[in-house]
Amino acid sequence: MTVPDIDMFRGEILGINGGADFYGKTPDELRQEFKKSLNVFLEACKEKGIEPYKEFSGKFNLRIPPELHAEIASLASAEGKSLNQWIVETIDQSVHT
Repeated sequence: MTVPDIDMFRGEILGINGGADFYGKTPDELRQEFKKSLNVFLEACKEKGIEPYKEFSGKFNLRIPPELHAEIASLASAEGKSLNQWIVETIDQSVHT
């Protein structure tokens, strides 16, 4: 028995509490399935009293080489900022430019 060669697009909704993936044979079909999947997910969350969007604490651990740590600590100090403040501003600029 041979399996037919079926090409499918797969999508996944990120940043939500739970999993929601969807499939389509064309980009248009994938978009339609996304909308259906999102609506089903949101309705299930509403019925169960679950917050649909993942909440983030605002904290994460980052491991970097000691040399880089020293460099960015010096840069932050030279700008009169805490290491945390300097990193937040640098990441923000990177994301929003």
